Amino acid sequence: MCYYNRLIVPESRVFTIGDMTLSLPDQSALTYAMQSGFEYGSWPIVRAAETGGLEIVQAHWEFLAPWVKSWKDVETARQKYTTLNAIGEKMLASNLYKEAAMKRRCLVPSSGFYEWRHVRLEGAKKETAVPYFVYLPDQPVFYMGGIWQDWTDRETGEHIVSFAIVTTAANDLMSRVHNKKQRMPLILPDELALEWMQPDLNLKRLKELTHYQLDSELMETYTIPKDFRQALDPVEKVEVEGLPAL
Repeated sequence: MCYYNRLIVPESRVFTIGDMTLSLPDQSALTYAMQSGFEYGSWPIVRAAETGGLEIVQAHWEFLAPWVKSWKDVETARQKYTTLNAIGEKMLASNLYKEAAMKRRCLVPSSGFYEWRHVRLEGAKKETAVPYFVYLPDQPVFYMGGIWQDWTDRETGEHIVSFAIVTTAANDLMSRVHNKKQRMPLILPDELALEWMQPDLNLKRLKELTHYQLDSELMETYTIPKDFRQALDPVEKVEVEGLPAL
């Protein structure tokens, strides 16, 4: 699943999707060097604007159900399940995700993400989890499919936009990296990203897109330090002794 994301925002603060350009809101930082979904922080998403076209807004990374009444209830729910990701192949049958999948799709910009490979190192008796950074060398910012949901705390009146990253079955590369759960984010090339955002997208085509797997040839990956979450450089390359080749 995709619980750790990275985004390096261009100095122009402008994202491009095909021929379309979108400006980052002024209050957004220039870099989201690495963020864990379990921080339950904010992240920029691309969604349909009320006036037409697309816009970038800051959103809370965690899909919040409209029937959850308060932050206290949200925190209780987190003990049972996570809504950082939505399984693409199942979300159209989900009471939680179906309406958003049909009506409120979004794009989640990324410069790369992090996953763990579970493997027995040479000479070791037990498996270990080795972290990898995964990125698209020809695309400094790419887009993951997502869904979003407005949510209001009924006790305080606080209103936020929340979202989840959509996942799909792992392609050949990710099946070897994320070899336990065999999942990956729904990474969409620009043409499909724009199609994902079409309001009149029919159900048949939506289902097809939720099964889309980016070609492994467009992706690269390498091992990083186990403590990358605390590192100043969370994408530093390291060699892991005794690690079998992918």
